Amino acid sequence: MIEGKNIPISDETPYVWIRNEITCKKILKKGDKGKKVKIIQEWLCLHGYRIVIDGDFGPATEYAVRQFQQSRQLQETGTVEENSFRSLVSPLRRALAQPQQYKSYNDLIVQWARNHLAENPREVGGANRGPWVRLYMSGNQGADYPWCAGFVSFILMQAADAMKTGMPLNPTFSCDALAAEAKARGLFVSERDLAKNNPPKKEMPPGSIFLRRSTGNDWTHTGLVLRFDEDTFQTIEGNTNDAGSREGYEVCRRIQGYAKKDFIRIG
Repeated sequence: MIEGKNIPISDETPYVWIRNEITCKKILKKGDKGKKVKIIQEWLCLHGYRIVIDGDFGPATEYAVRQFQQSRQLQETGTVEENSFRSLVSPLRRALAQPQQYKSYNDLIVQWARNHLAENPREVGGANRGPWVRLYMSGNQGADYPWCAGFVSFILMQAADAMKTGMPLNPTFSCDALAAEAKARGLFVSERDLAKNNPPKKEMPPGSIFLRRSTGNDWTHTGLVLRFDEDTFQTIEGNTNDAGSREGYEVCRRIQGYAKKDFIRIG
């Protein structure tokens, strides 16, 4: 068993695009405007306080802040200082924190994916938008940034950074790029190969990747595999929903069948 640090993520996280998302060095109050106010509004919405996300700290934002502070037993000021901001973004900080123990790189992938799932990552403020999307997409967000491959790449990167080892695949936002590199590295396992027990499903390691195939050279969705069974496999995947949409809004756990699925063997 490999021992991890199990400590909260440092403000000096190596993922520079997220540092501004998890720190607040000044007090924000009614009348303030800007990107940091927008982040506060996003997190208030993610915590269930539905307000307009417009970057304008108005009376509705102040009221929501007071309600949040009261719910967290913080000083009820209606202003956002460092402690209140850290409490707002605590789900993201917990998702970034390294699991305590793991047996291998693959085990760390699975554990970290479960940790992210437990924090209920989802979009806020529009399609492919919000702090979770920006985390997985290197600071990017918006209609042009579907984030299922970004979620997979970020989890693999976290595990590789923690173990100080190389990435099995280069980080990417593209399902097709994942498939192409996996083929080049000899890691690609097609649906047909798996059906022929080449390799047997029981030999496919958890922490591997699935790809939903549209055509022979086009893959439209991806996620991480928790477990391979004979007729189904279990996943954690991003940018999906309970209906299994390729353009969903959250990270969730699903059970999939093997039809029209290819795989990337990790480990």
